[in-house]
Amino acid sequence: MRIWIATSEDVPGLVLESGSFDALVERVHFAIPELPEENDKVTSPIRLVYRSERHDQVAVYG
Repeated sequence: MRIWIATSEDVPGLVLESGSFDALVERVHFAIPELPEENDKVTSPIRLVYRSERHDQVAVYG
């Protein structure tokens, strides 16, 4: 199962996950304006950068 996760140090409270990248991007665009008022330091427009990271394990037999 693949899970895409979005977090941000620049947008406090942004923690989202989704089963597809496109759905995650859509959720991010919807969620940022809806975050609590404590994010009053966030101004519009916000530049978004998406990075992909993959973690694997490989068994080593000796």
